[in-house]
Amino acid sequence: MPRDFLFTKDEIVKAALELTREKGFAAVSARALGEKLGTSSRPVFSHFGNMGEVRTAIIEAANDLYQTYRSQETASGKYVPFKASGMAYIRFAKEEKELFKLLFMRNCSQETVKENPEEMDALISLICKQVNVEKAEAKLFYFEMWTFTHGIASMIATDYLDFNEAFISRALTDDYEGLKRRYESVGARND
Repeated sequence: MPRDFLFTKDEIVKAALELTREKGFAAVSARALGEKLGTSSRPVFSHFGNMGEVRTAIIEAANDLYQTYRSQETASGKYVPFKASGMAYIRFAKEEKELFKLLFMRNCSQETVKENPEEMDALISLICKQVNVEKAEAKLFYFEMWTFTHGIASMIATDYLDFNEAFISRALTDDYEGLKRRYESVGARND
């Protein structure tokens, strides 16, 4: 009869996520994870072939949590969907600093997928409708807005600055409205 595992795969991922929150992604090792679980590193490898698989599972779990932030912010109705996405991104940076750094501030140059295409396409479609521009212009608008939003989130995640929600909301609205005016005037000139 096969031996029962001391910990489930989900329990190991949960512990790895907590370890990342406490000490950062770089601190996650088999030994540290074993200590977090109150055991040796052996149980980790009963569910994962290597630490690369553990790291991938941590990134996936962190992204799932981030997507929950986005869904909750959008469902709350407090902000229009495009702004809700930005506010969720910044709130995630504020409340989950190490997970934000893991997802959005690590070197991704060797990774094949750098953004969530479904998320980006949905937001670009919203911009097309709201600003009345073609997809190419909406994509530029999206990246300009995201760059601004990412700047705020990064300053918060690194404790460089700490803005309150009212300021963040106003800053995102101001940036959006400024970009919208610029893109609308470009569209009018092209008509």
